[in-house]
Amino acid sequence: MTLHSRDKRYIVNTYNRLPIEIVKAKGSYIYDIDGEKYLDTFMGISVNNLGHNPDYIVDAIKNQLDKYSHVSNYFANEPATKLAELLVENSCAHQVFFTNSGTEATEAALKLVKKYGKMQGKKIILSANKSFHGRTTGSLALTGQAKYQDSFRPLIEDIYHFDYNDIKSLESVVNEDTLGVFIELVQGEGGVTAVTKEFINRLVELRKQYGFLIIADEIQTGLGRAGDLFAYEAYDFKPDLICLAKSLGGGLPLGGLLVSENLSEVFQPGDHGTTFGGNPVSCAGGVAVLEKLLEPKFLDEIKIKGELIKSSLRKLQEKHPSKIKEIRCKGLMIGIELFEEGITLRNKALKEENLLINITSKNVIRLLPSLEITNEEIQTFIEKLDNVMS
Repeated sequence: MTLHSRDKRYIVNTYNRLPIEIVKAKGSYIYDIDGEKYLDTFMGISVNNLGHNPDYIVDAIKNQLDKYSHVSNYFANEPATKLAELLVENSCAHQVFFTNSGTEATEAALKLVKKYGKMQGKKIILSANKSFHGRTTGSLALTGQAKYQDSFRPLIEDIYHFDYNDIKSLESVVNEDTLGVFIELVQGEGGVTAVTKEFINRLVELRKQYGFLIIADEIQTGLGRAGDLFAYEAYDFKPDLICLAKSLGGGLPLGGLLVSENLSEVFQPGDHGTTFGGNPVSCAGGVAVLEKLLEPKFLDEIKIKGELIKSSLRKLQEKHPSKIKEIRCKGLMIGIELFEEGITLRNKALKEENLLINITSKNVIRLLPSLEITNEEIQTFIEKLDNVMS
């Protein structure tokens, strides 16, 4: 039996696999069993932000494995403590709770917010339509897309939705009983659409008026993807909680909830926990990730590369006006909205150009390339996409 036939036989079928048997991945490329080389713009859906298997992350992980792989959360461990220190010292947070994934970070945020709400006598939680916050029952209730929710209703109560970037829609659902607002700074699954400065400004004004919490979902936008270490920095405000994951562990499972000082004592021992959260091997990878991102000028380079890709895509749009409707770019998080559904184009790119592109919202190409992608690789990508569209 082939790998794919065994995969279909033995693993629950919840994913639409691509027909590639991967044997190696390095930098911006994936290599298959037949020796083919593919330019990858998935990057593990923003998990491998720094490319596949960079030596400094691999070395950090191996060095920690030589010491110990797991000791339980009854003990402090140096990699988790160091990573928490780096996150806190370079954000608006006061402390960190480590998880294994983004969904778990969201669930931790939900629990903390709900406990805080009992203290304040509030219970209503808000989230945006077209948002995506995860697939567990709590995070699914936050997700503003019926296609993910309908098969699993009833969901948890007291969660309502507003239209993203629509100030009047937000104002219509906010009141004295509002406990918290979950917000993505860029809706990735919703089509790579960035929140506007005007919307965030009004959200912050309403927080001051009604005393609710703002929870920033930076699971995809955080850690350099949107051009700053955290996407909230570009909007000149401080969220009360920040959900992180994806690239935090350098390719290993790791998430985190960043907690502001005024909320740092809401959770008490026994309120929440996780067996593997803060795993020392994953956190060693995370330390290597943060140290790379904090190198001088590294984040500036992300913005420069993002502008290069955007300007190159504008030229491609001029060449293929019947194909490309709109280009949206925030750092190296890029959306190319097409006039038609994108699956056919995705399959053609894979088959004819060895180019891996992801499609979201049916007609949006979501690009999440390595933050260390070279100018030459950007040019290669543009040429391959041009060939497919031609």
